[in-house]
Amino acid sequence: MRQILVTGTAGFIGFHLAKALLAAGEQVVGVDNLNPYYNVQLKRDRLQQLDGLPGFTQLEFDLSNRQAVARLFAERRFDRVVHLAAQAGVRYSLTNPQAYVDSNLVAFVNLLEGCRNSEVGHLLYASSSSVYGANKQQPFSTHHNVDHPLSLYAATKKANELMAHTYSHLYQLPTTGLRFFTVYGPWGRPDMAAYLFTKAIFEERPIDVFNHGDMRRDFTYIDDITQALVGLIDVLAEPTSDFDASHPDPSSSPTAPYRLYNIGNNQPESLEHFIEVLETCIGRKALKNYLDLQPGDVVETYADISDLERHIGFRPTTSIEQGLAHFVNWYRAYHLTV
Repeated sequence: MRQILVTGTAGFIGFHLAKALLAAGEQVVGVDNLNPYYNVQLKRDRLQQLDGLPGFTQLEFDLSNRQAVARLFAERRFDRVVHLAAQAGVRYSLTNPQAYVDSNLVAFVNLLEGCRNSEVGHLLYASSSSVYGANKQQPFSTHHNVDHPLSLYAATKKANELMAHTYSHLYQLPTTGLRFFTVYGPWGRPDMAAYLFTKAIFEERPIDVFNHGDMRRDFTYIDDITQALVGLIDVLAEPTSDFDASHPDPSSSPTAPYRLYNIGNNQPESLEHFIEVLETCIGRKALKNYLDLQPGDVVETYADISDLERHIGFRPTTSIEQGLAHFVNWYRAYHLTV
């Protein structure tokens, strides 16, 4: 059996990916620092679902600790590394920038060093749809230029892509960057819209609706995200033979085994429709507090997933109605069942 390192296993996507890999018979070593950005008990409860599953080992330390990361790679040999640990959140980056430097930049360099020194076969890492920033061309494509991020969070994710390319070029380390689009579902993050809105509606509190509801998001269900990740784990990037240097493609490289993919639903939903579906699933109306657009936010996201479809046959299968119904059922069971 292969040994796969998954960072951020106490997090939303990392938890689901670890579970899927274990079900497929892989050995998974998870790493997480259980930081208190949101409820640590939720993170511990996710890990409890993995604890005791055959092939799973969980380690707790901070990836910004260079010595700890070096020791991990010296003591274990990984066939694949999926790096999902990060300091998340656009708005939090406005008031806590140093957390993003430590978790998203320092930790990523440490991981890149570990991968190249131990000759890891493939590094997949989380980027974000936020890198598209001020880009107005829709749908967002990995072939578009993304040099105008609107938050420090987005800038660190763009930096990760550039750092990965450098290591792919210098050391021929195959790297694949994954630009996730607004992921939701059971065991989701409490700072995301589905969780925030559901909690407020059940508690009969107003929900904050930014930009007065004039927003669209490519909401992507967690099972679709996991399917794409599992499908890509053995798809190693290669240098692009037909790379046109006069019109460089940001998603690939003429010298490096480097690739970028969007992972989204390929169907943006209006925020108002998202709320209406959630109200139907819960069986209650939301009280709405309309606010201006927040600094760092973008009005619309829309993923072009044609490369992902071409390379692994990926198409999302979960509608917003199905996905929110699954989430609300989980929320009731986790928070409201005595």
